[in-house]
Amino acid sequence: MIKITPVILCGGSGTRLWPLSRTGFPKQFLCLTGDESLFQMAVRRLHDLCASDIEVQAPYIVSNEEHRFLALEQLRETGINLGAALLEPCGRNTAPALTLAALAALEDGNDPVLVVTPADQTISDANSFKGAIQSAIREAATGSIVILGVTPDRPETGYGYIQVSATEAPTVDVKRFVEKPDLDTALRYLEEGNYYWNAGMFVLKASEWMAALERFRPDIAQATREAWSTRSTDTSTSAQFIRPGKNEFSAIPAESVDYAVMEHCPGSEFSIRMVPLTAGWSDLGAWDAVWQCLPKDDAGNAHFGDVITTSSQNSLVHATSRLVSLVGVENIIVIETADAVLVADRSRSQEVKAIVASLHAQGREEHTLHRKVHRPWGWYDSIDEGERFKVKRIQVKPKASLSLQKHHHRAEHWIVVKGTAEITNGDKVFILGENQSTYIPLGETHRLSNPGTIPLEIIEVQSGSYLGEDDIVRFEDSYGRGN
Repeated sequence: MIKITPVILCGGSGTRLWPLSRTGFPKQFLCLTGDESLFQMAVRRLHDLCASDIEVQAPYIVSNEEHRFLALEQLRETGINLGAALLEPCGRNTAPALTLAALAALEDGNDPVLVVTPADQTISDANSFKGAIQSAIREAATGSIVILGVTPDRPETGYGYIQVSATEAPTVDVKRFVEKPDLDTALRYLEEGNYYWNAGMFVLKASEWMAALERFRPDIAQATREAWSTRSTDTSTSAQFIRPGKNEFSAIPAESVDYAVMEHCPGSEFSIRMVPLTAGWSDLGAWDAVWQCLPKDDAGNAHFGDVITTSSQNSLVHATSRLVSLVGVENIIVIETADAVLVADRSRSQEVKAIVASLHAQGREEHTLHRKVHRPWGWYDSIDEGERFKVKRIQVKPKASLSLQKHHHRAEHWIVVKGTAEITNGDKVFILGENQSTYIPLGETHRLSNPGTIPLEIIEVQSGSYLGEDDIVRFEDSYGRGN
């Protein structure tokens, strides 16, 4: 029996899918092509790889501190148990991320086959995907490093390519990796037929990855081992959050799996093989790729939300909070959210990242958070604000609680509109039902909890001289957050 451990890499900010994708809620956690997020679909695809000779173990996710509860909540919705959440204190690219997963997998003398995938890809043919990955697993169990190569259907200049020795076998030897080509070169690759897109998915034993990393990038291997040796495990929640040493992890050279190891393997002592993947793969790297993956009307338009179009063709419209209408346009992208609207030429959707860079340079928050912000206890939506006041709609999950806290610069009024609230206000603890309210004076220690079995919703009105999210002093917190 071959034991496999799925490894889902959840890093990345998806800047080219702004304004839907943001630093605090990146594209892998968005529902772009169905009812589940890209992360949830990736977890399910790997969970379904079991066969008579393949046993699927609980997955590892590699994420960062900011997204840990978002990933945990979405994983809970799938009903799939977590193996471990490996939390990077800073981004160091995919090679250190995979190394953390390999070191975790090798604990207690185990050596499973790791099936490694980014969290932000989409697959339209689940059966073809399953067959290809199972072939890769069986090959990797013999000691080979296996990479998935997507059969190209167009001369794509935005992907790296894999050149292979043949195209007729279930697994083939990799000759070399090729950088993103220009259009003429991409056309030649398509004509020759022995070039495949690099999907960024890898299947290999944990020990084989560590051996190859030690061979080609011993500096990354050593630095990651040092960070792993100083790890801590968070036991404040039901999940296993493993944090490598912050200072040690920050010292690891930032490098991708491809540059660190894969490109050095052809012709070396390490066997590197490729399994062709024909399964409707896309990395959804920009809005044009999202348009290509979505169903379209007779005019070639892809719609999401409340949308009306007339005399318009080949466009993508994503409406989040209001009606969006198009008249007499073609080949455009319109993405509407509660606090930002993007309009772009579909052929230039890669350039959206320049808008995000400009927002960052101006110190604006629209690249970081949506108006509706998710937290481990629920979410809040900042529905109005002006000089010295802010109004929020807050939802708290059943049995969840915000931290025991106080504010130096603002007072708060709370009105319960749904469910039951348990309020801590100074030395008083009391229950409020629907249509009841309370007042939290400036500087008073307080907490909001939901003791019920349905979501609690309140309207919060803040008033004071400063209303920033950083005006908070936490005394107790169920989620391991400091001030």
